[in-house]
Amino acid sequence: MMNKPELLATAASLEEARALLNAGADALLIGDDRFGMRLAGHFSLEETAAVIELAHGMGRKVYAGLGGLMSNRLLDELPAYVKAIGELGIDGIEFGDPAVLAAVKSEAPGMRLHWNAEMTSTNYFTANYWGRKGASRVVLARELNMDEITEMVPLLEVEAQVQVHGMTNIYHSKRGLVASYMAHQGRPVEDGNLGKERGLFLIEAERRDEKFPIYEDINGTHIMSSDDICILEDLHILLAAGVHSLKIEGLLKPIAYNVAVVKAYRHAVDLYAADPQGYAFDEAWMDGIRALQDPERDLSFGFFYKEQVY
Repeated sequence: MMNKPELLATAASLEEARALLNAGADALLIGDDRFGMRLAGHFSLEETAAVIELAHGMGRKVYAGLGGLMSNRLLDELPAYVKAIGELGIDGIEFGDPAVLAAVKSEAPGMRLHWNAEMTSTNYFTANYWGRKGASRVVLARELNMDEITEMVPLLEVEAQVQVHGMTNIYHSKRGLVASYMAHQGRPVEDGNLGKERGLFLIEAERRDEKFPIYEDINGTHIMSSDDICILEDLHILLAAGVHSLKIEGLLKPIAYNVAVVKAYRHAVDLYAADPQGYAFDEAWMDGIRALQDPERDLSFGFFYKEQVY
């Protein structure tokens, strides 16, 4: 029997954390909006402690996302936060900025570090460079295709994490673009709330049938993909390649949907691990996901079968 890869899911609340763990997630990604980028939800230290206690009681793991763009002001607050979540028992930290790596080495030595540089983590040399600096995992760019991923994994000195389901970010700006646009239109938002719960989206003149979710938070403006990655049909290719962690991105999705996704991938991973040679994808595994899929959002293979030019 092969070593099973980790099934990682994002949680927006303690309620969702519990539901995803019960559905079969091996690990959760949470965090503080000050330091994380596009987190599913904001977790205070008290809420973080509750998730860690819940997950550890089930033998699961919790990671904190600290992949945001670090300003000079945030550098003053970073060490105390890293120290606090380290003392709470967080199992690992996602980072892109070397300042986070330095803070972990100073305040929480021994903490597992997962290098996540979004679209720039495209080759094994750079991933291994960060591995030699202390990272134990690389989060591979969502823009890599299947061949690039499977060819890279054997050359890595660190674990590989790949997003297998959910939406992806296609544009980010530190500026409040939606608020500026609304003000320019003479329609300023009274409560200043342009966050995830508003359900705002963009439509392009050339592609009126596609909606691109957009929201603002303390990190700026985020525009998300109009479709959702779903690699369940070809998950066995990533499993055979030895990918260590499979991420389900639950951002902007209801709990019931994310639970259905985790259950489907859990089932597939378990079957493959038990009998790789006898494994075969069953279209019926998609039923629970399709029943809850937003009809205005297609399920796609994302970039897995697209040729990229860097």
